[in-house]
This record gives sequence, structure tokens and C-alpha cells, in this order.
Amino acid sequence: MGRLVDSRYRVRGRIARGGMATVYLATDLRLERRVALKVMHHHLSDDDRFQTRFIQEARAAAGLSDPNVVSVFDQGQDGDIAYLVMEHLPGVTLRDLLTEQKRLSIEQAITVMHAVLAGLASAHRAGFIHRDVKPENVLLAEDGRIKIGDFGLARATSANTASGQQLLGTIAYLAPELVTQGTADARTDIYALGIMLYEMLAGEQPYRGEQPMQIAYQHATEQVPRPSIKNPAVPEQLDELVLWSTEREPDERPADAQAMLDRLREIERDLGISPLPPRAHAASPAMDDGDFDGDGETALLPPSLDLEGATSVLAGTGPITSAQVSPHSNAERLRVKTRRRHARGWWTAIIVILLAIAAGGTGWWFGSGPGSMVTVPEFAADTTFEQAAAELSGIEVDAVEQTENDLEVPAGQIISTDPESGTRLYPGDTVTITTSLGPAPVTMSSMRDMTREQVEDYAADAVITVSDDVGERFDPREAGTIIGARIIPAGSDEGYGCLDGCGAHQGDSMTITVSAGPVPDIADLSVGEARERLEGAGLHVAESVEKEYSASIPEGITIRMTPNPEETELSPGDEVALVESLGPPPVPVPSVEGMTRDEAVAALEAEGFSVTYNGLWNAWPDDWTTVTGSDPEAGTELVPSETEITIYIDNTGPV
Repeated sequence: MGRLVDSRYRVRGRIARGGMATVYLATDLRLERRVALKVMHHHLSDDDRFQTRFIQEARAAAGLSDPNVVSVFDQGQDGDIAYLVMEHLPGVTLRDLLTEQKRLSIEQAITVMHAVLAGLASAHRAGFIHRDVKPENVLLAEDGRIKIGDFGLARATSANTASGQQLLGTIAYLAPELVTQGTADARTDIYALGIMLYEMLAGEQPYRGEQPMQIAYQHATEQVPRPSIKNPAVPEQLDELVLWSTEREPDERPADAQAMLDRLREIERDLGISPLPPRAHAASPAMDDGDFDGDGETALLPPSLDLEGATSVLAGTGPITSAQVSPHSNAERLRVKTRRRHARGWWTAIIVILLAIAAGGTGWWFGSGPGSMVTVPEFAADTTFEQAAAELSGIEVDAVEQTENDLEVPAGQIISTDPESGTRLYPGDTVTITTSLGPAPVTMSSMRDMTREQVEDYAADAVITVSDDVGERFDPREAGTIIGARIIPAGSDEGYGCLDGCGAHQGDSMTITVSAGPVPDIADLSVGEARERLEGAGLHVAESVEKEYSASIPEGITIRMTPNPEETELSPGDEVALVESLGPPPVPVPSVEGMTRDEAVAALEAEGFSVTYNGLWNAWPDDWTTVTGSDPEAGTELVPSETEITIYIDNTGPV
């Protein structure tokens, strides 16, 4: 407040706040006039889409020159402030009037509708549609002028298609084609005008629902009823105008505001009603600082509108007549005047004294007494410091922020206020607002080789909860040793490893895996012994047993288990299978027929067989011997370690 924008506009007070911008009362120092300064919210200043819409509003409204459209004088950027400069109209909105009066008289409704249609007709002729026609955007000045403003959603009629994300109009006045197709043109404004006319005549909106989609569905599927059902005083011509302008099919409505205005003028002639003319008005002083504090700060505007006079915006003013004075003689008139003068003197003195006492008491009450105190408001759970500070600024209370970590309150939201809500303070006092930084960060060290109990104590000190669902896996390390740890951030299902240490936040959770000890050794055990040992460790052993030959492992002894624990991680409860040895594999007896004695013995022993023959042949030289056969015969498959081969020899040398 009191800020000078763009070296030209002195901010005097806040008028209103919306979702996109805040409107301030300001003084144009160059032209010495009061203006309305519309400033985009800071958090939208960096958004190119909102910047474009903001500038679009200025160009759309500035391009319209009509007494029923709020004038836009200027648009600019001052540092991080994007602003529009608009005509300032002291008064109320049509919404304020409907809130106070519920429904309007026929004359009032026609007056408002005539002015709004005239303004929109200019917009439609210029190629713009408003897209947000509603009572909140119809301004009723104190002198009786009626203007339509807030062309923030205005758009050229040639670009009449909008996506679902762009449907920003108020749901109560949303045309069916916006609900079903996302398209908008001048007839979309006509539909909203028809809903607004219904509301002025009937005292309520035609469609209601607990959810916006319920209202939107009614717009798309139902016909707006006649306002005379709610208000029998509504003439048939206005009933028909409402029905015509709110047809579900755009082609069946008036083509634009001018067509609807022409029909309204015919109705005015039929009913003998003319719109109430605005009263003569003078320009408001440009730099009257009577409404502001002496220190140069802007005095806040009253928090609520005075609606007692709201109806006077449209009410007619009758002539004032003077009373007739009876004739008297000059002397008698002089005596009466003298007595009155004396009486007025006494009464004046008494009134002055009473007023002085009242003024003193009032000054004390509202200056330093209880009347000057304000109440610290109660803030919603998701309120930010900026929002709370703005609300406190509205009651002239300063706000100071302090922060602390909190497990429950999301970062940026309010934890508490000091003093608490409901406490009464004097303007100028300070409220300390504590906001949340969210859960405090913690650094976890390596947890390798810790036991489960040690990890649970360590995590508890860091305000991290260890899950009761503990994983277990066979590992060479001692049973019960931590071999895995994962942090699960609060509000997330995804985790990350933390066995060797990591960063986390208080309130996170942790899952751990402990060693079940090494997988039992089953070397040199029979299948039955191996099964008993593995099942004792918690593994499930399959009933079926594979068998295979082994040159090194005797028959009936376990060769191995599958899967191999050296290649696959196993946990208690997993299923494994055993492989049993059939002993050495059989091989075919080689053919030694035709070989000498020693050659045959060497060939058979090379295959692992033991060899026997008649010992008398040892007396003969090897070259004189020839093997004629074997028992078992050549080709017979036998286990060499278990088989002895007999060879038959004949003499081939001299006898």
C-alpha cells in the first residue's frame, strides 16, 4: 500500500482480490484522476500463458469504446508487477444487489439487461466474446451508470474453439456447447445473459447441485424454465426472451448481443417501460487524501460493502417539495424569528457539548479503547504465510514468520500463531506465524554388520519407523546380521537402498533384510541326510530327486542342490531340488582282438578296467602273443571300476 507503480500510479487501497489478480484504488499522478489498478498475482507473473491473457484483456477492453464497458486506460510492467489501469467506478456489483434484494423489479432487470446488452453488442461487433458474463462482472455505479467489465477471458470470435483446460467461465452460466464440445462464440455470451436475466427475475439460478458436474450436466440436458414459475409478475415477453437466449442449440439463440438488444427494445415498447437513466455525475477528485492515513499509508477500505443504498443505484428520485408558510405580519414574523434564534442558540450549545462528549468518547473507544481492537482470525489448515499475512494486513496487523520442522504439517503451511486465533489485538500489533519446513532431514550411517535390534534403536533415534515385515536371506554372514536396508519416503511407495548410509527425513519408514546364515553344506551326504539338513534350515526340498553319473562321487551320495546357492540368493521357504549320484558312468569294453598281450592289457586299463589272463603266457615274449577275444565281449557297457576283463591269448611265435 502506498507504493508508486511505474513512477505514475500511487496505490491507495485494495478494492478486490480474485484468482488471477488484485484490484487496487490508485491515483494517476500524471492526469490527476482516480483509477482502478489491476495487478497480476506475483506467482503468475512468470507464467507466459497468464501474461498473454493479461495483456489480451487490456487489448480486448481498450479496443472497445462504449459507455457500458469499463474503460482500460493503460497496461504495463513495472519490475515483477504486471498491471492494467482501468476506469474507477465507485458502487456495487450486480451480485451485491442480488444478494441484498434477492430479485429485481421488472424495471430494474430491464435497465441492467439493456446496459449490459449494449456493452456486449459493441464487443461482438469488434470481434470479441466476453466468455465470463455473470453478475460479479456487472458494475453498478453510484450515479446509476451500468457497465460490464473483466474481459480477462475475452477472445477473438474467429478463434472460437477452446480446450477443456481453457473452460474458465463460471459453471452456473456455462453454455451447453462449452460442456459438450468446448466451443464458444458470441452465442455463448447470449446463453450466460439469459441465465443472468432469469436470476434477476426469479431470484435464483435455474440449476443447482452439490457438485459442479451436476450443474454442468443440467446445462447440457435440460431446458431453462420460465422465470414466471418462480415470479408470477414476470410478463410473458420476458419469459420468451429468457427461453430464446437459453436454447441448448446455439443456432436457435440470438446471433449476438445486438439481436437480443433489438428484441429487448421491442419488449420495452410493448410493456411501456424505459430503462432508468443514470443521474448526472461529476468526476471524483483525483487526489483527495481524506480517505487515507496522514502518514501516507493507505487507509483500508471497509471490509464489506454498504448495501443499504445498493438499491438506490437503480431507484428513481422524486422531486422535493417545500412546505407552504402561512402569511403573518412583519412584526409577528420578527418576534417569532427572534424567539427561534434564542431557542436555536441554547439548543446549539447543548448539541455542541453533547457532540464534544460523544466525539471524545468515540475517539477514545475507537482510538485506544476496546473498539480499536481486532481479532486474530482462524486460518485454514492449508493456509500459507503469504495468505495469512495478507489477511492480517486487511485488519492492520503485522505478520512475522518463523519456521520449524513438523512431521504432520506439509512444508509451507501454518502450524500455529502467537497469539492464538481469537485473541484481540490493537492495529499495529504483530502476530508471529509459525510455518512448517516439513519433516527434518537426517543422515543415516552404514548399518552393515549391525543386528536387527541395533538397527531398530538407531532408526528410532532418527524418528524413522522400521517395518515389522523383516526380510531374511541365506548369507555367509552370521544369522541375524543386517544385510539389506531400504528407506521408503513418507507418502511414497518407492524406496532406495540405505545399507551403506543415506539421507532421509524424519517420518520415513525403513525395511530391513537379515542374514539367515549360510546355506547348509550337503557334501558327502546321502539324499536323505541332505534333505533333513536343508529342511531343518527352512528350505523346502522337492520330493522328486534327479540322478546322474559321477566319476568322483559314489552312488547314493548327493552331488549338488539346485538352484546353486553360490549363484542364486535363497531365503527360508524357497524350494530346492537334490541331485543324487549313480556312481561312475558305464563305458563300452574296447575291442582288443588281434593285439599283443601287453597292448590289450594297456588298452583295457586305460579305460579303467582291471585285466586278467592265464599267467603261463607271461613266459612268452609279447611279440609271440596274439589276443583272440575277451570276456565280457567288446562293446559291452560296464562300469570300469567295478569290472574285470579276461582276455584270451594264442601263440604266434615258434613253438
